[in-house]
Amino acid sequence: MRERAQIMDAEEIRRALERMAHEIAERNMGAPSLALVGIKARGVPLARRLAELLERIEGRAIPVGALDITLYRDDLSAVASVPVVRRTEIDFDVSGRALVLVDDVLFTGRTVRAALDALMDLGRPARVQLGVLIDRGHRELPIQADFVGKHVPTARRELVDVHIREIDGEDRVVILERDEGPAPGRVER
Repeated sequence: MRERAQIMDAEEIRRALERMAHEIAERNMGAPSLALVGIKARGVPLARRLAELLERIEGRAIPVGALDITLYRDDLSAVASVPVVRRTEIDFDVSGRALVLVDDVLFTGRTVRAALDALMDLGRPARVQLGVLIDRGHRELPIQADFVGKHVPTARRELVDVHIREIDGEDRVVILERDEGPAPGRVER
């Protein structure tokens, strides 16, 4: 795999998240029941950053949870012979809340479908909205993000690789081009 292009740097990511936070605040009109839920792994630090921005806008803390969807995936057997299950960490009741589900990349929609199934097992939110840093198209399911940092048209053979400083030590988004076949060890969403 080779890097084809960098599409966002740290400053562009910061600005996109700031704009998304304002859009979330406006759409939810300061909803006292608003909470963010990040999809593990890279959705979690993005949700935390959005919560910090929303706290500055709204003047109050916004709860943040972390959701593991491993066992809800419809491609579990293709991901790994022994899946690594991480812990869901949501220390608030999701029932009746306005939730914003946060992830790094929206591709086929299958990760979001799995996340919705996992959320519904925890309770019945008043509504669920979706925020993603990158929407790259190629949907296989009828899922659309409510808040998008950047729309990036891609070819199916390309991979959008999001680097988040809390996990990867840097903030940047690049497009990788596959030489041949699927990327080893990478799960497409």
